[in-house]
Amino acid sequence: MSANAQIAVQNLSCNSAVNPLAIDKNPGFSWQLISKKSNVLQTAYQILVASSEEKLKHNEADVWDSGKVVSATSQDLAFEGKKLKEETRYFWKVRVWSNVKKASKWSEISTFRTQPSDLNPIWIGAITKADSHLPEGRNYHTATFNRQKKDALINASDSLSRRSIMLRKPFSVNKEIKEAVVYISGLGHYELTINSKKIGNSEFAPLWTDYDKTVNYNVYELNTEELQKGENVIGVLLGNGMYNTLAERYSKFYVSFGPPTLFFKMKITYKDGSSAIVKSDASWKYSKSPITYNSIFGGEDYNANLEQKGWNSKGFNDTNWKKVVVQEAPKGVLRPQTTTPITIQKRYEVKEVKELKPNFYIFNMGQNLSGFTTIKVKGKKGQTVRVWVGESLNDDGTVGQGKTGKPYYYDYTLKGEGIEEWQPKFSYYGFQYVQIENINYKETKNENLPTLVDLKSNFIYNSAGEVGTFECSNDIFNKTHWLINNAIKSNFQSVFTDCPQREKLGWIEEIQLNGPGLLFNYNLESFIPATMQNIADSQRDSGLVPSIVPEYVVFGGDFTDSPEWGVTAVILPWMYYDYYGDDSLLRKYYPVMKKYVDYLTSKSKDGIVSHGLGDWYDYGEHAAGYSKNSPIALSATSHYYFGIDLLAKAAKHLNKQEDVFFYENLAKSVKNAFNGKFFDAKTKQYGTGSQFSNAVPLFLNMVAPEDRQAVLDNLVNDIKARNYRLTTGDVGNRYLFQVLADNGLNEVMYKMHNHYDAPGYGFQIKFGLTTLTEQWDPRKGNSWNHFMLGQIEEWFYKSLAGIVPDEKQPGFKHFFLQPEIVGDMTFAKGTYRSVYGEIKSEWEKKDGKMYFRCSIPANTTATIKLPVSKNAAIEVNGKKISEAKAVLNVLENEQKPSFVLGSGNYVIEAAL
Repeated sequence: MSANAQIAVQNLSCNSAVNPLAIDKNPGFSWQLISKKSNVLQTAYQILVASSEEKLKHNEADVWDSGKVVSATSQDLAFEGKKLKEETRYFWKVRVWSNVKKASKWSEISTFRTQPSDLNPIWIGAITKADSHLPEGRNYHTATFNRQKKDALINASDSLSRRSIMLRKPFSVNKEIKEAVVYISGLGHYELTINSKKIGNSEFAPLWTDYDKTVNYNVYELNTEELQKGENVIGVLLGNGMYNTLAERYSKFYVSFGPPTLFFKMKITYKDGSSAIVKSDASWKYSKSPITYNSIFGGEDYNANLEQKGWNSKGFNDTNWKKVVVQEAPKGVLRPQTTTPITIQKRYEVKEVKELKPNFYIFNMGQNLSGFTTIKVKGKKGQTVRVWVGESLNDDGTVGQGKTGKPYYYDYTLKGEGIEEWQPKFSYYGFQYVQIENINYKETKNENLPTLVDLKSNFIYNSAGEVGTFECSNDIFNKTHWLINNAIKSNFQSVFTDCPQREKLGWIEEIQLNGPGLLFNYNLESFIPATMQNIADSQRDSGLVPSIVPEYVVFGGDFTDSPEWGVTAVILPWMYYDYYGDDSLLRKYYPVMKKYVDYLTSKSKDGIVSHGLGDWYDYGEHAAGYSKNSPIALSATSHYYFGIDLLAKAAKHLNKQEDVFFYENLAKSVKNAFNGKFFDAKTKQYGTGSQFSNAVPLFLNMVAPEDRQAVLDNLVNDIKARNYRLTTGDVGNRYLFQVLADNGLNEVMYKMHNHYDAPGYGFQIKFGLTTLTEQWDPRKGNSWNHFMLGQIEEWFYKSLAGIVPDEKQPGFKHFFLQPEIVGDMTFAKGTYRSVYGEIKSEWEKKDGKMYFRCSIPANTTATIKLPVSKNAAIEVNGKKISEAKAVLNVLENEQKPSFVLGSGNYVIEAAL
């Protein structure tokens, strides 16, 4: 931004993505304003959309010129121009006017591409679904799986029904190319090359879906230099993924939607205006790949002696390759994958190595993660290196997989040509330790064994990007933040999974219970809409939303149908609206929300719902699992009420008056039934008087006003009686933490978590872990990489850093900065990159004063609430609050000093 500019427009996005490649014909435009001035607001904007970059450079808006529109809105502006053509790239830019009446310069040019209305997909592979004899249905759970069926599947694992294959297609280019666009879906997962160069950076594309309902495809714009004059070659490698799981080695379940399959279309547009289509059809050829085994659950094997050099380049002799067969298409609707891919985000070197016995090595990579190894080896042709990976070590020092699913390993068979490098393509696991037997390490001491030259671990997770930071003076809290986020990243895959090893399943309660923490840390603008599509796809005709989405396996009973899980379908669109100011999910999925609430109504009796898992993994002497401390029906009914309340609110937002009347009355009825059944008017306790029993009705405002304080007192007394230890579980933690925070009991929260005992995050830190585990005591749980207990992230951001959204002005158009000073803490700071720009909140306690520094993005305002006495002396940027022009309004009727600031950077001093 130039020195004399008042305002600049940056970070343009369309439909929540930067330069998206497959939007529908309803683009929504967003941008951020950047200014060094304070209290800057947008007063008007102008958007130009053109069919070419050249036209747009000359301000020729042949598609849409919005004209000057008087509005402060800078998010999700609807396109109102000419009808857009499909499969077409458009160019757009924007300028704005600020409250100082000056226009900004035009923004940089951004683009969007419209999706095809019908790709007319032809699916190809090595074998038809009918001939593959793969099992159908989703009940192949390991506990009940028929042994005969399993043996049959194992015998078929190397057959074409499950084998990784390579597909190739030569094509010619004889003119100058204007653009080339690829549409591809390879199931389960694919790797695409053109002239042997990998296209895209995805590790597991496309992302998982319920393939009977939705099949994702990816779109790539090719650089014209990637295609050469004359012959070119498309190469595709296919693997199984969740589309086609295997019974051999470890598997949580066995399910198949069909054998590996490919859909491909490339549209080449030439500079002379003509075009050509290259698509998947019967003219393609295939061969078995060197990947002899690939399973999302069991690992991957690669035989380098089966490589066919140059198979995906021109000039290759494919005489011995076979013709593909045209396959039955997957049942699901083909939809563009609009969310971000999974990529390798970090790599770790060996931290420690131990030779347990001669040529038997254990490598500590220093970080538990989701991913796979990269090995560099040298040796003789035909030698095999087997790589075992795991989260923990057995008592004898070997890698342990007993609690996370075994056997899982990678086999690499050498071709004997110098140093060979390899990493899996279609499988990943949760691990920190690597075990490799029968090798030399670094130096070749035994000529009869291969030599491991180098080893790395690759941390894979979704590339959505991080949007938040948190740091404070408390070491336990800093390390807790790090632990939780390592676990979130490990499980931030195609869906939010429970763990990266044993199940890899999308248990959806984690998303809503950890929702604020997830949203403060990661950009979920495109991920949550994809999640809601998965939820809609998984919803049964009865309205039931299953606990796992996509529901690859039906566990049945409460593990399929638990209200605390299913109600995510109702909560998530509201969280999306609160954080992004976008109500599109409320509009699109209102029928899903309503259908689920109506399902719970059908399961209720006299307003009470009695099924489900309850406060899963609640803490106590008992074994973790079903809620033991609190009634299942109390949990189920409170979440039923939660769903009704949010649905009524959605109906009001969408002006569905009949539904407003019906569901508001239903909510009152259920609240009365809940209080009638679970509230003891004498003791002022709910249910068993457990922390969950009292916290959840307080959180949901189900407690009568005259009883609220007594119930809160009972909750706090129980915490104190347990030496400030919690008894809640996966479900109850959020309600407990937020009830304490919302009622000014942050000192109780501080004492509850500032220690190194179980239950507590400090115990895991003391234990030496690098990710959050499934249970507070990791020795008792299976997985060492779960984020379901990570709800304290919400407290870090909203209470310690004090960044709080305003539900009346969603998307952080207005927000609160209201940090808390607790315990012996001396500072805390947090940042959050909202859709309007970065918010910063930082406080320091020093020399009897509080120093508060904050940044408020342009086109937003914030209410500051300081944790000091009402009459404390306060200065804003060196001036008394009464004299500071930056202060837009002082709020008198608040318990704490409160005032409103416009955009800008501020230093605030307050006496403690």
